[in-house]
Amino acid sequence: MEIGPYQLSNNVVLAPMAGVTDLPFRRLCRQWGAGLTVSEMISADATLRDTSRTRRRMNHDSEPAPVTVQIAGADPSMLADAARYNVECGAHIIDINMGCPAKKVCRKRAGSALLSDEKLVARIFEAVVSAVPVPVTIKIRTGPHPGRRNAVAVARLAEAAGIQAISVHGRTRACGFHGAVEYDTVREVKRSVDVPVIVNGDIDSPHKAAEALQYTGADGVMIGRAAQGRPWLLGQVAAYLETGTVPAEPAREAQRRALLTHLVNLYAFYGERRGVRIARKHIHWYTKTISEGEKLWHCVNQVEDSKQQYRLMAEYFHPARHIYLRAA
Repeated sequence: MEIGPYQLSNNVVLAPMAGVTDLPFRRLCRQWGAGLTVSEMISADATLRDTSRTRRRMNHDSEPAPVTVQIAGADPSMLADAARYNVECGAHIIDINMGCPAKKVCRKRAGSALLSDEKLVARIFEAVVSAVPVPVTIKIRTGPHPGRRNAVAVARLAEAAGIQAISVHGRTRACGFHGAVEYDTVREVKRSVDVPVIVNGDIDSPHKAAEALQYTGADGVMIGRAAQGRPWLLGQVAAYLETGTVPAEPAREAQRRALLTHLVNLYAFYGERRGVRIARKHIHWYTKTISEGEKLWHCVNQVEDSKQQYRLMAEYFHPARHIYLRAA
């Protein structure tokens, strides 16, 4: 799959997720086989650029190219300025967030709330595309609500303005993440435009990815929540799409190395205190389907020291892990 001048290694993309797809997680997913990753959304509000949160989200140190940065907002000129600023800071691709259903985002008319105003959407496309010399992509939903699925109209506006790829989550803004995902609208989007279309929503296995691609005709798949605690899933999907064979789950030692590397990178990226707290949710995702994982997570959740947190995880994945669990 190509996005502008960039030929991706495969057509499996890590979805942008606030509070999840930080630099340590993006690098890990690329190492495990993702063809592309997208940053957490960065506000177009220039007054927030000097905050620690925004600086972290704009950190692309040692991140494999192409670096894709997602921007969020509702004002065309502010989004254009944000696009220029992020390109100056190292972005190779700019993605516009028109898919987030979170209330705090939609209250500002940003994210998926934009889908209700096609005229504003068109102005945003034109402003951002004309502002930067790099590819601009978008992530949208099928529409504001089930009674108004206007993704096809939005996609046509995007293509006309020069948007170079469109990711579509198969739910409306009103649906949030509830109810069944529907791919009919995604299929119609693909039939209506010539730019690459990426299907997103409830893709949690190699077989589901293949089914979504076959049904919609999309060019790629985007995986979000299913990659939490399973960064290797993206590579498994890519391998299955290429060979027709589902790779085995990584060996326990490989999973152990992935998690411990992730923890070390989180501590370095956020600092010990915040790194330990951020790591808790990742540990929960890594261990929730493993024997005694829930018991382990409750134990880890009380730990405030990075060395102790790291040791607990290293021991859990060690053959003698039950020793500390019995003593806890």
